[in-house]
Amino acid sequence: MPSEAVPAKLVPTGVPSLHVVTGKGGAGKTTVAAALAMALAAHTAGRVLLVEVEGRQAIAPLFDVTALPYEERHVGSGPGGGEVFALAIDAEEALLDYLTMFYKLGRAGRALRKLGAIDFATTIAPGLRDILLTGKVKEAVTRKEHGRVVYDAVVLDAPPTGRISRFLNVTVESAKLAKVGPIRNHSDSVAKLLHSPKTAVHLVTRLEEMPVQETADAIGELTALKLPVGSIIVNAVSPDVLHGRRVTKAALRRDLEAAGLPVDAATVDGLVRETRDHQQRLSMEATLRKDLTSLGSPIVELPSIPEGIDLSGLMSLATLLRSSL
Repeated sequence: MPSEAVPAKLVPTGVPSLHVVTGKGGAGKTTVAAALAMALAAHTAGRVLLVEVEGRQAIAPLFDVTALPYEERHVGSGPGGGEVFALAIDAEEALLDYLTMFYKLGRAGRALRKLGAIDFATTIAPGLRDILLTGKVKEAVTRKEHGRVVYDAVVLDAPPTGRISRFLNVTVESAKLAKVGPIRNHSDSVAKLLHSPKTAVHLVTRLEEMPVQETADAIGELTALKLPVGSIIVNAVSPDVLHGRRVTKAALRRDLEAAGLPVDAATVDGLVRETRDHQQRLSMEATLRKDLTSLGSPIVELPSIPEGIDLSGLMSLATLLRSSL
């Protein structure tokens, strides 16, 4: 980790945690959320639930399992122990749970689904969908069996930064739907968890201008809403293959000759251009890293994995994240 980065602590000390992971599309938030769940499983030597809410079924391929149903399924383990479970929350199923829990509708609720009433309800009241999704997450965080919490941590693969503030600001959305009653009471209990020290909203970014700017904007919005900002996780960081050295044509030619490689002008000039592009990229990244540091949140950096993310790559990232717990 570069010297500018703040040593990160992803887990608030001494409290069970809900880890909300967001980021600009393409920054790798789902991959980071999955790796974080594995790291937390190892850290707690317990059970961690990884939740997705966007209907993309993006978690299952990372763990090489079939599409996730609307039930908690064991998908893997952390590096060194612990269990990871995963859940794909469906808004319609969550609403059926809600109707059964608060209104005892039972089979009548299932009939409403057949009639399309549930889809209609979540369409005309989009804020209701977010309340249902976050409510299901809250239930998983607070659920107990035999006097202890079922999950030592819950990791939420949340919507991207452009929508995260509205998604988490359930109190405002519920006020549009109801002033009193079960919906308002339910959303107020969710809001209490989301604004508490038990929650941390982590932002995944890359060292590129647009993701860094979206990260800064999201932190400003979250802070204004008094939602707890966690760490900035910089994903897919490329190594400095030159290790800070300046490369000249003469030095390149000597190295190529020593290796028995071609030293014609076209080869040398092409390599010089590549090294200059690399140095310019590193200079831009250094500036963006300073911009992120100025935001005041702890920073964790994860390396680029050129061969792509499979279960082995996920385990490698989890091992790195574990050192920040």
